[in-house]
Amino acid sequence: MGTFMGVYLPCLQNIFGVILFLRLTWVVGTAGVLQAFAIVLICCCCTMLTAISMSAIATNGVVPAGGSYFMISRALGPEFGGAVGLCFYLGTTFAAAMYILGAIEIFLIYIFPRAAIFRSDDALKESAAMLNNMRVYGTAFLVLMVLVVFVGVRYVNKFASLFLACVIVSILAIYAGAIKSSFAPPNFPVCMLGNRTLSSRHIDVCSKTKEMNNMTVPSKLWGFFCNSSHYFNVTCDDYFEHNNVTSIQGIPGLASGIIVENLWSNYLPKGELIEKPSAKSSDFLGNLNHEYVLVDITTSFTLLVGIFFPSVTGIMAGSNRSGDLKDAQKSIPIGTILAILTTSFVYLSSVVLFGACIEGVVLRDKFGDAVKGNLVVGTLSWPSPWVIVIGSFFSTCGAGLQSLTGAPRLLQAIAKDNIIPFLRVFGHSKANGEPTWALLLTAVIAELGILIASLDLVAPILSMFFLMCYLFVNLACALQTLLRTPNWRPRFRYYHWALSFMGMSICVALMFISSWYYAIVAMVIAGMIYKYIEYQGAEKEWGDGIRGLSLSAARFALLRLEEGPPHTKNWRPQLLVMLKLDEDLHVKHPRLLTFASQLKAGKGLTIVGSVLVGNFLENYGEALAAEQTIKHLMEAEKVKGFCQLVVAAKLREGISHLIQSCGLGGMKHNTVVMGWPNGWRQSEDARAWKTFIGTVRVTTAAHLALLVAKNVSFFPSNVEPFAEGNIDVWWIVHDGGMLMLLPFLLKQHKVWRKCAIRIFTVAQLEDNSIQMKKDLATFLYHLRIEAEVEVVEMHDSDISAYTYERTLMMEQRSQMLRHMRLSKTEREREAQLVKDRNSMLRLTSIGSDEDEETETYQEKVHMTWTKDKYMASRGHKPKTLEGFQDLLNMRPDQSNVRRMHTAVKLNEVIVNKSHEAKLVLLNMPGPPRNPEGDENYMEFLEVLTEGLERVLLVRGGGSEVITIYS
Repeated sequence: MGTFMGVYLPCLQNIFGVILFLRLTWVVGTAGVLQAFAIVLICCCCTMLTAISMSAIATNGVVPAGGSYFMISRALGPEFGGAVGLCFYLGTTFAAAMYILGAIEIFLIYIFPRAAIFRSDDALKESAAMLNNMRVYGTAFLVLMVLVVFVGVRYVNKFASLFLACVIVSILAIYAGAIKSSFAPPNFPVCMLGNRTLSSRHIDVCSKTKEMNNMTVPSKLWGFFCNSSHYFNVTCDDYFEHNNVTSIQGIPGLASGIIVENLWSNYLPKGELIEKPSAKSSDFLGNLNHEYVLVDITTSFTLLVGIFFPSVTGIMAGSNRSGDLKDAQKSIPIGTILAILTTSFVYLSSVVLFGACIEGVVLRDKFGDAVKGNLVVGTLSWPSPWVIVIGSFFSTCGAGLQSLTGAPRLLQAIAKDNIIPFLRVFGHSKANGEPTWALLLTAVIAELGILIASLDLVAPILSMFFLMCYLFVNLACALQTLLRTPNWRPRFRYYHWALSFMGMSICVALMFISSWYYAIVAMVIAGMIYKYIEYQGAEKEWGDGIRGLSLSAARFALLRLEEGPPHTKNWRPQLLVMLKLDEDLHVKHPRLLTFASQLKAGKGLTIVGSVLVGNFLENYGEALAAEQTIKHLMEAEKVKGFCQLVVAAKLREGISHLIQSCGLGGMKHNTVVMGWPNGWRQSEDARAWKTFIGTVRVTTAAHLALLVAKNVSFFPSNVEPFAEGNIDVWWIVHDGGMLMLLPFLLKQHKVWRKCAIRIFTVAQLEDNSIQMKKDLATFLYHLRIEAEVEVVEMHDSDISAYTYERTLMMEQRSQMLRHMRLSKTEREREAQLVKDRNSMLRLTSIGSDEDEETETYQEKVHMTWTKDKYMASRGHKPKTLEGFQDLLNMRPDQSNVRRMHTAVKLNEVIVNKSHEAKLVLLNMPGPPRNPEGDENYMEFLEVLTEGLERVLLVRGGGSEVITIYS
């Protein structure tokens, strides 16, 4: 099909609808010509701007069937596409309900009023009876229309041109009538009592009396306002007595100058009388009589916007037929924009013509009670009001059929995309491709609209869904234009992001103007659909704009992060989790990932790294398979992060590459998480523990924090939270506050939430343990960390081999505690000073004392110093003969003895206090400078942590990670 038949005429048919014939005159009468013109202009601008955006999207590549849904989903991604597609579907379905209600209103009020099933003589109950009639007939009409659509769409398409002809003839009749009214206005007298409008449905003559057999007798009107319709000397209504009954012309005509009176608004609450301001009236109130014409709904500018907006929707009709067009990229923009210009001209000129030709009280009379129950637009038309009545009836029926045809196809397109799992069933169709199940759902939703039964209440609901849809069309165009996606090359050139933003703004404004609570409901529905699709994990890559936006935002954020090192307050563990793979490429310690997820509580960066030994060219396939395995495990453990796999000739080289090069810009890891090499003593291959120490050295050199999980297989999974227990922190030296921060972060996760934190610190002979405890408690209070503090005294042991208070680190801890005792002003003055000094400290490795370095490592260490040998050197009987033999043959190194002594004593104290703890956190000493002491170092750590179920060895990265300042 070409532009005219394929786009222009379908758009015209969809845009011109029930509102033009049934409500536009009432909108003009209530809002006044000026405000009505503004309402129509705003709505037309909204659709015009949307059409420009839509034309740009529609001409950027081939748009297959699915029209607007396809365009939005491919431009904004599956989440937005699904949300907007469903909004558009609901809008179209409610449109069907609105058209059916419009057709029933025309049928019951103007064509065949006697067909009403429910009647009431009481004026107040009459409207309720009318609503019930609408429900019954509406449901019958809906069933009939659904059957027509079910039998065959081809019949609907055949009749489409006939329905369109009805619309065009009706509009031409209005223009002809308006022109004729300038020289020969039609005769539609309106009966007035004082300045009040009277309903002419039950009145025989417009006067208080009438001549009958040469006698003056009371008219029917007299009977309505007085006690008797036969006698004059009876009590009558005060207002009726003191005011005259007059007749005015309902259609004064174009040349009458009535437009001056109709310029201004006349908003009234429900139940108010419709009055002519310029007519004379006495001040008597009188009683409300059902012969007066009353306002049936409380009116306001915002209400009228909501009711009128559906009459400008339908601009997507052309793009919905994109599959049937000869050249969609050329036809859609031209046809749609021409259709909008045509309809906008008709609407705006109609507003002026109605205001200039029709009396104000008639315009405000929604159902034509004052003009003998005629359709108000019909009174203006030529040659007869029946042209409009019949024409509008058929056009609304046609529009309803079009909506019932289009909506199920839209739902089928969404269901076939498979982004909303519960809609999958609606993707099925009959053998000829008709969406049967989708049609049934559409009929059920449309029935909900019909049960509302009032055109004025259904229209704002419809407006919301269409406005949501248009808003996202504009957003899609603006996003693509601003992001300058390489693929964004529309053939339609007359678009700009500013126009799209203006269109978006008008859509949002109209949503909240017409009904703020419906707007919120529509947004909540769209938001819920969006989150549902996101939660279900729509694995569709459509090259959409939101993906492009994410890339731009990520780039911007990364460049911002690069500007400087993070402040202590913003420090959070950005983890690099080192996983080990076995021969079958399965992860050896999956609990390491579980622990990482618990530590992150879902925040910050997590990179999961692993090394594959081999040649990259040969092992590429294996690397991809291993990466997939790790990703699946990350998904199972709900770890949000990235996977990085390196293929290297040597394991240690690969680990070094990972630690150096992972991350990007400011999003780099600052903490390495790894497992302890279990069974390293029994292993014949020394490479395992040598790789471990190598990793510790590389991490220290890179100034990264290090977390080593020992007995990681005993760590809890995410589904077994602890009901009680303690997290014990052994704070031997202060190394940036990692030991304080980690238990706090762990407690954010449900597994550790119910555990209490206990902090132990070791006091020596010269330490004042009471003061130390007090200082530490104050320090924790200022850190806002709730923990129990305990000071453990170790007088008989030379703890300095472990801590070396001569090193800056121990000094730093004492300084920190001493700092807590300063007065507030001093503390504030010294705060920055301490911060600067601390950041300058090059944290020395704990396990090697600078002073003793020469003494310790210039000697060749000939032995591995085990616990048994240590016991023997202290005078205990060795457990084995071999140990005793070793002791005889070798002179143990004094510094190793001291170290082992420290480890054993500390281990005794830790096991004594923390044997039931759910997790023990310990300072991890640095590795020795001389690699020949590596085995002793491993032995030292092994002895230190012996007898503890779950241990986390912590080594700071050389920077403060926690602060007392806000």
